[in-house]
Amino acid sequence: MPHDTTLITTLVMGLVLAFAGGFVASRLKLPPLVGYLAAGVAVGPFTPGFVGDAALAGQLAEIGVILLMFGVGLHFSIKDLMAVRRIAIPGAVAQIVVAAGLGAGLTWLWGWPVGAGIVFGLALSVASTVVLLRAMEERGALESINGRIAVGWLIVEDLAMVLALVLLPALAGVLGGQSAGMAGWIGGGGIGFTLLLTLGKVTLFLALMLVVGKRLIPWVLERIARTGSRELFTLSVLATALGIAYGSAALFGVSFALGAFFAGAVLSESDFSHQAAADSLPLQDAFAVLFFVSVGMLFNPAILVQEPLSVLAVLAIILIGKSIAAFGIVLAFGYPIRTALTVSASLAQIGEFSFILIGLGVTLGMVPSSGQDFIIAAAVLSIALNPLVFWSFDKLESWLGRHPGLLVRMERSSHDNLLHLAEAASIAAPGGHAIVIGYGRIGRIIVKLLKEQNLPVIVVDKDRRRVEALRERGVPAIYGDGSTPGILDAAGVAGARLLIIATPEGFQTRRIIELARLLNPEIDTAVRTHSDSEVTYLESQGVGLAIMGSRELSFGLADYALRSLGISQAEAYCIIQNERVSGEGGAFERRPDIPARHAPELRVYRADDGEEG
Repeated sequence: MPHDTTLITTLVMGLVLAFAGGFVASRLKLPPLVGYLAAGVAVGPFTPGFVGDAALAGQLAEIGVILLMFGVGLHFSIKDLMAVRRIAIPGAVAQIVVAAGLGAGLTWLWGWPVGAGIVFGLALSVASTVVLLRAMEERGALESINGRIAVGWLIVEDLAMVLALVLLPALAGVLGGQSAGMAGWIGGGGIGFTLLLTLGKVTLFLALMLVVGKRLIPWVLERIARTGSRELFTLSVLATALGIAYGSAALFGVSFALGAFFAGAVLSESDFSHQAAADSLPLQDAFAVLFFVSVGMLFNPAILVQEPLSVLAVLAIILIGKSIAAFGIVLAFGYPIRTALTVSASLAQIGEFSFILIGLGVTLGMVPSSGQDFIIAAAVLSIALNPLVFWSFDKLESWLGRHPGLLVRMERSSHDNLLHLAEAASIAAPGGHAIVIGYGRIGRIIVKLLKEQNLPVIVVDKDRRRVEALRERGVPAIYGDGSTPGILDAAGVAGARLLIIATPEGFQTRRIIELARLLNPEIDTAVRTHSDSEVTYLESQGVGLAIMGSRELSFGLADYALRSLGISQAEAYCIIQNERVSGEGGAFERRPDIPARHAPELRVYRADDGEEG
């Protein structure tokens, strides 16, 4: 008998067509995920040619969601989740209410019953965690404060949807659907008992993960690592992620994604988190692609011709209604505009939970089948347009960045919240100190040299572990994004003498300088950058020193070469300094005078003709 190759065929066709679609999309300057969605449409049941197994594709995509959430948990510890609870919990709940209300209002115009409107609105209220994480990873913002708020916000939404999925069968009869019978009421205990049982299961799962899992998982991985087998360690990581995700769903009614997230979160506190993340990354990327392919397979393009206005109305709620609601909610809670823009863009799409919820509503007879078509069509379009939303919000943020005075006045109310997120309330600025933004390879050397000379310095970094390690060594450190006014205030920028920006992020660097000068117009600045154009811009802004790494490497090698070939140390120093001032890009000094103590045999070379002066 021939082997059944349905799984292999679905997997191969999905990945091959996703590769082709992603490549074409990138050549057209579109996000690759647009090509992945198009590949799904091509192998779906609504287009001619090969038809993939949608059920198998959905299960493969679920593996991608599990691995993706596990990876997020590895970089998003329980402490980080608790740190954003003040905005994530009330903000997510308020946004769900607003989005559900907008969806229910739209269905009321269509003449749907109240129950159908509630389910449809809830399906519109929850964003796709997969889409958010991919967007944050591409932007390098996953571990930033705003990224953590956005992820925490979606975790709360996912928890709310888990509760909705449990309660929906019990409420089906009341909301105009098919009664779930005694099973839906858990032995006749009623809705209250169902709610308590669900909350009890989730609480028990979290307690087990925080108490038992936090100790057991690192202990097991430590024993595996000692065997010296790389493949066994990789297998243990995958078994941990998939096993806990499946067990959480089977035993506690928690979604696969949430189970995997908390598995990664408890592992993040161990020394194996980085290696575990590296081992799971290749499979995570491959299966995450299958998620978008599976979404495309559900999409019927005919709905765009049959009900174009209805689809546009649903899409408007997702892209505009939810974004405006989230923006207003974040600002109302006293957080900065950058946070509001990040959260708004993150929520301007829908995904996996929306499909599950609307599918259950159709199965229970609460929602017309056309409702599922609208949700899927809007999901595909919103996912494809989400990169454009982020791009638009970046442009808006850039415009706001050119008006720092207005921006600071608007963000003043967020000062206390930013300090809370940055864990910076205990830092006491000494005055006349240096502030170092970024404690990577460059920042680490700078701080070491300053500390060896007993010069006061405060470090600002977005990596929680670096900050904690610095504090343990007695170095004042602030966890947070240096481009926000509250963080600079906490670092005592008003009384600081020098600001050193050791992170080469162009727009962020510009904003840090603008905000620092608003709070301290006399502060000196030294900046690291990676482009000639950025050096030119910083020169026009009057920075003290702007350095491009590759140029400085060439200066170091050239200095050694000059001395090796017979040029005196002092003369080589002058030649290099002359090039720093007169050369094209690389390094710019606002004060080019060279103190004699640095070069006792100083001779100055003119920038125009090179003759001695």
